Amino acid sequence: MTKPSTVGELRASGYTSKSVKQELRDNLVTRLKADAPLFPGIVGYEDTVLPQVENALLSGQDIVFLGERGQAKTKIARLMVNLLDADVPALAGCETNDDPFAPISQVGHQLIAEQGDRAPIVWLPRDRRYGEKLATPDITIADLIGEVDPIKVAEGRYLSDELTIHYGLLPRTNRGIFAINELPDLAERIQVGLLNIMEERDVQIRGYKVRLALDVFVVASANPEDYTNRGRIITPLKDRFGSQIRTHYPRRIQHEVDIMEAERTSFVDPVETRAPEYMKQIVAELTHLARRSSEISQRSGVSVRVSICNYEDKILSKLAQKAVLNVFNRAFTGSDLDDVVSSFQGGMKVDVSDVMPSDAYVRQIGEARPIHAACKKLGAKDPASVASAVEFVLEGLHLSRKLNKDVKSGQTSYRS
Repeated sequence: MTKPSTVGELRASGYTSKSVKQELRDNLVTRLKADAPLFPGIVGYEDTVLPQVENALLSGQDIVFLGERGQAKTKIARLMVNLLDADVPALAGCETNDDPFAPISQVGHQLIAEQGDRAPIVWLPRDRRYGEKLATPDITIADLIGEVDPIKVAEGRYLSDELTIHYGLLPRTNRGIFAINELPDLAERIQVGLLNIMEERDVQIRGYKVRLALDVFVVASANPEDYTNRGRIITPLKDRFGSQIRTHYPRRIQHEVDIMEAERTSFVDPVETRAPEYMKQIVAELTHLARRSSEISQRSGVSVRVSICNYEDKILSKLAQKAVLNVFNRAFTGSDLDDVVSSFQGGMKVDVSDVMPSDAYVRQIGEARPIHAACKKLGAKDPASVASAVEFVLEGLHLSRKLNKDVKSGQTSYRS
């Protein structure tokens, strides 16, 4: 079915305008009734963060996320776009995406005054209704709100004429979602301008007021460490955000693993790469241990990206050993590996190395059925996965004080 192309056709179709917050609320309610996923790919927030986001959207409140780096704050904001309508009509030729029935810019008002129901409209897809800006101290009002365009002034327009303005990112996101990351880094005078445009609907540009009744849902993020030490959100602006939501790192190892799988870089490559489940858990366990370690700075958090601050190699090595032992103890219990230990007590010895081929591991363990049984329990079948499983089992036994380990010239030997 052909969509309306003029204001008159749109009016005849029975279309009614909605505010962005009403639109988000209606689509959220529809998704909730259908039990449809709201934020696909967000893991570990089902009982904490996401219910608060839903409440904020249902209440029509702007949101500020408070959390460390790597806690999916920006990702959640971007996924909110999916709660917008597939597309909405806007007056053609308006930088501010004016509602055909309620224009906010001088250009929009002139179009309606001159052409009335013949004024053309365009349909904006939801992905064009999202604006995002990383706050930095050098951001200006021109970046966010707008600036006088000298070319338009040279054409003969007065400085006080709204038509001389080249609009910034925020007005261009009218009738959409605007996200600003690391809000405390924004200079306070710029925060005042942001507050004015959000609350009072006007802002001063080059000494004169511009009134813009913007319809924008605002999402901001702030790192608690930055919030208290590097910058601050001015109180009036902070109060403008009806919902302040605390994010957190994954609280379960499996959630960390799921995020790793979802976010890892994939390549189209003829060489197949596989990671055993226990290896994924070791990586996730290491990150969790780092977050709890008193020897590692927690000032900026230890994110899923494992951006660890102020650590030494010895500390990281100890945490890695503890991570391996924790995962090993979850994989094997009680007397599961007593027969493996007995094989070593009978004189068995296994050498491992980063440069040793997988087949060499298989040859070394030979017919030692207990080790093969342990590898099978870990899901190892081909030589490469067997080699990985052998190292994991032997290192776990060493850390459990059941095997000795000798390291020399890049080669490690396990013995009784």
